[in-house]
Amino acid sequence: GDIVLLTKPVTLTEGDRVTLTTDVPVATDGTSKPEKLLYAVSLPPVRGQIEHINYPSVPISSSSQLDVVAQKVSDVHDNSHGAGKESLR
Repeated sequence: GDIVLLTKPVTLTEGDRVTLTTDVPVATDGTSKPEKLLYAVSLPPVRGQIEHINYPSVPISSSSQLDVVAQKVSDVHDNSHGAGKESLR
């Protein structure tokens, strides 16, 4: 089926960490198995990285919707100057 992805901007300042929830990325593919969805980060954050909470400081380029629902994925600012809004893509 068709895949629908909705994302909202996340605002981070120096050194911030924001746990991603289904309020930020949420997707559906028309099936009854949303836990099978996989998010791929095609445009990583400019000032930081996406991390799995079990592996801090290790950037990831994909995560499952199950990990997002379990609040195991974070957007981490790298302490460089400047804050901004970023959207996952």
